[in-house]
Amino acid sequence: MSDVTAKRIIPFSPPDISELEIAEVAVALRSGWITTGPRVKRLERRLAAYIETGKTDVECDSDEAQANFGQRVACLNSATAAEELNLRVLGVKPGDEAIVPAYTYTASASAAIHVGATVKFVDIQKDGDPVTRMPEMDYDALEAAITPKTKAIIATDLGGVACDYDRIFDVVERKKSLFTPTKSDGSPLGDLSARIQRALGRVAVVADCAHSLGASRIVSRVGSGKLSTPERRYCGAIADMSSFSFHAVKNFTTAEGGASAWTSLEGIDNAEIYKMFQLLSLHGQNKDAFAKTKLGAWDYDIIGPWYKCNMTDVAAAMGLRQLDRYLDLLKRRAEIIKIYDRTCDELEISRMIHHTDNMDSSTHLYLIRVPGIDVDARNKIIGKMAERGVATNVHYKPLPMMTAYGGDCSAYPNAYDYYRNLITLPLHTLLSDEDAEYVCESLRESVFEVCKI
Repeated sequence: MSDVTAKRIIPFSPPDISELEIAEVAVALRSGWITTGPRVKRLERRLAAYIETGKTDVECDSDEAQANFGQRVACLNSATAAEELNLRVLGVKPGDEAIVPAYTYTASASAAIHVGATVKFVDIQKDGDPVTRMPEMDYDALEAAITPKTKAIIATDLGGVACDYDRIFDVVERKKSLFTPTKSDGSPLGDLSARIQRALGRVAVVADCAHSLGASRIVSRVGSGKLSTPERRYCGAIADMSSFSFHAVKNFTTAEGGASAWTSLEGIDNAEIYKMFQLLSLHGQNKDAFAKTKLGAWDYDIIGPWYKCNMTDVAAAMGLRQLDRYLDLLKRRAEIIKIYDRTCDELEISRMIHHTDNMDSSTHLYLIRVPGIDVDARNKIIGKMAERGVATNVHYKPLPMMTAYGGDCSAYPNAYDYYRNLITLPLHTLLSDEDAEYVCESLRESVFEVCKI
């Protein structure tokens, strides 16, 4: 074993927490306000500003800033909660269908099941997108899967690579004749959902952006319609509704947490959508605890028997300082990717492409596929790297392989083929250049040992 591979321990994805986050959490704890409060509201505005501009230093406390960026993002306790509430606000319900890529994590599908919809899986393109190699939906199969029952398409930005949303919007536009908006049931949620579906006039495009905060793509369509000229949009400002994850393993973390974001719809006030998210996430109570602190403002109503999935100010405190550092964190991840790219290209190992002329990834995962191997050989390589102290992973087993989704992937051969030789290398901002080189040498030696190159 070479000097560079003198054994060290490389964890897969530890959180990058600095003294800034620790200090802000301590301030929040001492403030006496630890549940949903001023820090959550500020994080929502700052995230909305970042999604709109790609900048993390936008002033968000003035009246003008609050008008521009307030009530366009709702912070919650997980991305799964965000995705479920997105579907509930969109009016997806029992009897409806939601189309989900076969290659994704369970939250993309379980949220649809939670609202009572039927999940229809669609296979991915052979070997993934021809440019980025991300395991992206087969858009011809997607179009064929749409029926009069289809109410949502859930697209997954796996690894931080933004999907081809123009293709998805083209598909739902071509299928508009099959779409019938739901009728209001007379409840506040049912009325809002019916008006949203009428305003859309087509199947909703719902983005699972769990990996893609900060990713962007040049698009010609967004939720509100066709743009006059193509322009770069950040994830969260492309699809009709989007969900983000701030779990501990994500690029941006609040330990546990997530957020919903949406694009504006003609005739629907963003403030009304935001208010519905507050109701859905806080038991249907029409005043949160922060609002009730105002003198004499104790009285409240319960609008619906709903859920409890709000974000706390303690979590938001961490997120505020993470956002201060986020652009530097993304820059560091891109530097590590360049080190990995050189080795993968040398070994002729297929790798996911994170940056193209029209797309910039959030660089969340580094996916590689070792040519000519099967699951057994792949697992041996993972084992050899573990012996060298390098933790790797596989993102993901296709959902149809899982017991909860039938345990049979035979109808999705491209998804299984992509999975069988896939390895995810550790990619995080606690890696030094030397650590990254060690990962590369461990990969090289493990592949040589298993494949007898």
